[in-house]
Amino acid sequence: MTSLNRPARLNRGLLAVLGVLLVAAGVLAFATHSRWLTLLDPASPLVPGTALPPTWVLYVVAVVAVVLGLLCLRWLLAQFARRPKTQTWHYETDPALGHTELAADAAVAPFTEELRATEGVHAAHATLAGPRTSPALALVVTVDQDGDPRRIRERLTEESLPRLRQALDLDDLPATIEFRFSTARGARTH
Repeated sequence: MTSLNRPARLNRGLLAVLGVLLVAAGVLAFATHSRWLTLLDPASPLVPGTALPPTWVLYVVAVVAVVLGLLCLRWLLAQFARRPKTQTWHYETDPALGHTELAADAAVAPFTEELRATEGVHAAHATLAGPRTSPALALVVTVDQDGDPRRIRERLTEESLPRLRQALDLDDLPATIEFRFSTARGARTH
């Protein structure tokens, strides 16, 4: 199964490449300025002459700029694709008698509502991704300022997740839990 948070992997990769390039450029500039590296003279002009470059250079620069712009736009759009892809599960014991389909979103809706009603939870979102043979549950739980993430996690692992596994007839359901903290003040009414 693919990672549940694809944009994070993309961000880390792009930021690592950009960071290495910027550090290398900074080291090169500092080494040239300090005269440790004698490839370039620090007193020489950055661009020789004032004449325009050949026309093909301008076209290459324009193409590179468009490609970089499209890559940046793709990176920006990847930030909104935070939710893993869900599927419809098929329960079928005897094809002649019919089959049952269960949307993964519908399967976790009661679980999410139960989690939202837990003391100290401000909001909760759950996504059940992957096929029935290898599912994965991704939880994002927003905790009130006075909420206790340890207690919420204990309740999840001891009560809620075993009930969900039983309801979905699964032996194992790997889950990732991301806790966020609410900035809202005051008690929430249920």
